[in-house]
Amino acid sequence: MNTEARSYHHGDLRAALLQAAQAELAEKGVEALTLRGIARRAGVSHAAPANHFSSLAALLSELAAIAFERLATAIRSECADETPGTTAHLIACAQGYVAFARANPALFRLMFRHERLDPMHARAVNAARDAFALPVTAVAALTGDTDPMDSPAPQAAVIALWSLTHGFAELLIQGQFDHLTGDDRDAWVHATIHRLIARSFPEAEERKPDA
Repeated sequence: MNTEARSYHHGDLRAALLQAAQAELAEKGVEALTLRGIARRAGVSHAAPANHFSSLAALLSELAAIAFERLATAIRSECADETPGTTAHLIACAQGYVAFARANPALFRLMFRHERLDPMHARAVNAARDAFALPVTAVAALTGDTDPMDSPAPQAAVIALWSLTHGFAELLIQGQFDHLTGDDRDAWVHATIHRLIARSFPEAEERKPDA
């Protein structure tokens, strides 16, 4: 009870619940998550989460929103120094996506478990939209389309970029390539992403500005 009182007093119960949820997620997986278990890990009563989250879906949606925001930050950070419309830019965006997945495998899986999330959670919806806008913008720079999602060909390019990157990230965090990566796993991941993107988007290299 004293722990709960301290949480309320310092105004950190909400943050404590999100931190506990992330720890539970990493340890047990999304299927085993319960509000009672999250509250127990946070050191508060089972009724305490209701002060900030109306349901488990609401709590997980807030966690997913934070994850999408971190994903977008990771992508922007990786591709900030590359010229849009080039192979290097697309590769860097993919590197940021995969790096986030590798660093946060449990969160990465949660973000796409729509059946466990609240579809009306505004922050999660907006964060997911903002993250998806990054590959859309990258393809727009490549094709010259104002909105690649309005036309079949550039839309296919967006979907290809996302599918290649997401699929590789998911297989990677599942451990499917552990026997292939060798001693320098980071170098292997980088080289594989380079090959995936460069081979799939050769037109990006053609558009690269003259040095």
